[in-house]
Amino acid sequence: AALGCALLLPAAPGQECPGPCRCLSLPEPGALLVDCSSRGLRSVPAVPRRARRLLLHNNSLASVPAGFLDGLPHLRHLQLADNPWRCDCGIRYLQLWLQDFSAPALAALRCASPAPLAAKPLAQLAGGDLRGCARLPPASCLQFFWRDLVLLAGAVITLLLAAWALKLSKRLVCRLTLSRRLRRSIPKTR
Repeated sequence: AALGCALLLPAAPGQECPGPCRCLSLPEPGALLVDCSSRGLRSVPAVPRRARRLLLHNNSLASVPAGFLDGLPHLRHLQLADNPWRCDCGIRYLQLWLQDFSAPALAALRCASPAPLAAKPLAQLAGGDLRGCARLPPASCLQFFWRDLVLLAGAVITLLLAAWALKLSKRLVCRLTLSRRLRRSIPKTR
């Protein structure tokens, strides 16, 4: 029922389908269904970037690595229910990502641990529930931070090289000027 009426075809050879999963081509060009449901997974496998639908429900997943879902730009459908989510600082990324992606998907997830949060919906977790966790900026902000840091480092290096080139050019101009003056002051003898 979750697959709807879509025509599913086996994935083309050479596509990087994670070993424990099954990948199927969807009717949309380049779109891929990655079915990793009910595989007993304890960690999220490497999923092809072309994944449009990702099924990870009914596994043993306790968290999703920060930034993982940001690497799937074509993702439109995600199933994560029936996993024993550990509601600590590590769950914050998934919670924030799902708030933007799909409120119903977030509402379907419940904490399995720690004990005080067992059975609590992830959507209802508040800052007080995740004691000792600093609010993490969204992964996209971290991406811009690193990009900006690299750009800043490049600008500083460029300025240092320009200052060095200017210093060398001043020395060269001084030498040329001195050389011309010396030539003028030396009497020509023939």
